[in-house]
Amino acid sequence: MEENKDLNRLKVMLAEKKRTNKWLATQLGVNPATVSKWCTNSSQPSLETLMKIAELLEVNYTELIRVESKS
Repeated sequence: MEENKDLNRLKVMLAEKKRTNKWLATQLGVNPATVSKWCTNSSQPSLETLMKIAELLEVNYTELIRVESKS
């Protein structure tokens, strides 16, 4: 389970872009609680949604994900 911790950087990117969870939820047409779950990494958005989030935040989708090698 520890592997999935902090998988996405959505909370960080929202802060950097001075946007709120509520703003993102409105843009995507989802419940703010859903965005909150994404920000706390208790659930993850679909790849399609992740791409839309990147577009809305004007960043490359790779900036929204953190991949750590366990080698």
